[in-house]
Amino acid sequence: MAVDLSVDLIKATVQLEQPLANGSRTVGTGFLIADAAPDGKPRVILITAAHVFEQMPSMTARIGYRVQGSDSVWRYDPEALKIREGDHPLWVKHPTRDVAAMVVEAPEEFVRAAIPLNYLAKDDTFSDFNLGPGDEMMALGFPRGLSANPAGFPILRSGRVASYPLTPSTDFPTFLLDFAVFPGNSGGPVFMAQADRRRPGANETQDLQFIAGVLTQQVELSGERLEIGIVTHAKFIRETLAMIDQTPTPPAVQAEASQLPPPAPGAVVAVSKPPTPAAANR
Repeated sequence: MAVDLSVDLIKATVQLEQPLANGSRTVGTGFLIADAAPDGKPRVILITAAHVFEQMPSMTARIGYRVQGSDSVWRYDPEALKIREGDHPLWVKHPTRDVAAMVVEAPEEFVRAAIPLNYLAKDDTFSDFNLGPGDEMMALGFPRGLSANPAGFPILRSGRVASYPLTPSTDFPTFLLDFAVFPGNSGGPVFMAQADRRRPGANETQDLQFIAGVLTQQVELSGERLEIGIVTHAKFIRETLAMIDQTPTPPAVQAEASQLPPPAPGAVVAVSKPPTPAAANR
């Protein structure tokens, strides 16, 4: 069966939120990756920007799962997600990048929706296809806590690569994407899903479908947003995933049905805001 990464990632992307005492909420974005444990058993790993979890002060957040009823109608069905045990985070964080990963026990529908690990790009993914400035990529998220509909699906947007060079990621760990970033977008996947792309100088065409990275920041100068997103390369997602089995954290976090009602569509909320970088590729 043909893969449509746009639709598959929409299904695998979830809103992360934590209600605050003042009635507002902190919001970010996460997406699910399918990976095998050291014993070979399949598992689901939640990926997001580390600052999304760090800016949630309580021990429990909510993960915005969705369910489809027998009438085929989708509804928002968030579940509680424990993110701390006392002062101890239950996620792992990359030592130098704003990337976090956490093993979760997801509903069966989301176990099936999780994106296989091999869709995460490597450095040679960019070089093999001569990707660079002007290429269009897409991003999923919940800008200012808004979803595409009451069922809680993420909003799909696009932008063009706005920096050069893109690799090697060791020297250029992030790249720029020309689109307006809002609080709540942090942690969302940035990906390419382009059919029949022809490499410069090549005669053949190929379908490109891969996750390029995770949206971690927005560019600001003197308090002004420049409508440019900063994307951390997927290499660092891979490195964070590898840390899970080297870190003494629980193997999975069980989510439980949330008793809190979902936020009203279109509500004005307080959301997680990434730090302003002094330089894009730092």
